[in-house]
Amino acid sequence: TEFSMIRQIWWERFSLPTLLRTNKCNILLNVDAGTLCRFKPAVTMSRDMLSYEPGEMKRFGFSMARLRLVVLRYVQNSSLRNASVAVFLTKYAADMIQRSAGLIRNISYIPHGVGDAFRKKRIKYLNYDEKKSLQCLYISNALPYKHQWHVVDAIGQLRKEGFDIELTLVGGGEGYALKRLQTQITNTDPDGTFVHQYELVPQATLPDFLAAADIFVFASSCENMPNTLIEAMAMGLPIACSNRGPMPEVLEDGGTYFDPEDPKDIAVAVRSLILDSNKAEQLAQRAQHLSLQYSWSRCADDTFRLISKTAELQCQVGGTKG
Repeated sequence: TEFSMIRQIWWERFSLPTLLRTNKCNILLNVDAGTLCRFKPAVTMSRDMLSYEPGEMKRFGFSMARLRLVVLRYVQNSSLRNASVAVFLTKYAADMIQRSAGLIRNISYIPHGVGDAFRKKRIKYLNYDEKKSLQCLYISNALPYKHQWHVVDAIGQLRKEGFDIELTLVGGGEGYALKRLQTQITNTDPDGTFVHQYELVPQATLPDFLAAADIFVFASSCENMPNTLIEAMAMGLPIACSNRGPMPEVLEDGGTYFDPEDPKDIAVAVRSLILDSNKAEQLAQRAQHLSLQYSWSRCADDTFRLISKTAELQCQVGGTKG
């Protein structure tokens, strides 16, 4: 309810700092920049790009969701500027957010990781055979900037060209984006023969979906840290990827790229993997190698090291404050 939200905001802004001082906390870790708490020292993580990516808010029209993003950008800018250290998951995110927030004096880059379950060694690489259906996979919930409908359109185009290819969508969704996706599926695959949908599934089952795929597609136009992308990289899948946001920073030269809002361009990227199995294998191996720099143990070590260092520096300067 609105009353509950007001109470939450009041508690975070005024009650939490007092509670932290009472319990003699040395430092606060904010895992979301959308915080109103001004306790110091504080390490604050930036994990949301939707308020900052040019053009993305327009997808929400004139709605409460868009108003919320405008307010959130103001809150995040203030939170990051007031943090003792601001943590960004990618350099792209840091550069883009500082265009709005201004120069942030203390920055650290600590990307998220990928679980050990995704480190399985793949022994199967894409090898197109007209007698075998190729399995294409996209893992993400349906949102205005995820563009699943364009991927469905692209796969439909490839099937018209004679490629025996199927698409699995994992992640569910809601609202306008899901309706647009369902309309595209109805138009492209009216018999329900080659587009397969799954709602949100347990994280533990995602490696099984990836292991069953021949190609991974990632068509988002707005990300801070594309976790499902690095999971596919770790599994050693050939990847056709959006050329927007931090995706080229993360995937580098380990995949083919496309404009996520152009179904023809998506089809070109996927087709290039199908027709050149040697290229697909080389890209998959490169992506798997690149994924080694993303681990949860490294993320945890770097985060706690930063927290410790920040707390020590604050003690040298002279105490904490709310």
